Amino acid sequence: MLGTMFVVTESDAAAIRAAFDQAGEFAAAIELRRLFPGITDNAQARVHARTIAGYTPLPVPAIPLKRPSARKK
Repeated sequence: MLGTMFVVTESDAAAIRAAFDQAGEFAAAIELRRLFPGITDNAQARVHARTIAGYTPLPVPAIPLKRPSARKK
């Protein structure tokens, strides 16, 4: 079976999360299918919707500032 690959924008993800929180998994799957008409299988849409609704971005690590090293002559 071939996997499905698609890119979800933050606004699309927010709409799917809102549908999931307000009306449940099936509503989130319908919202996902509305946004991505190429996804035609309800079972796969539910899996994707659960994944998107449960996703939390990883925290951005703080980049340590490097001090300029002293040049040796």
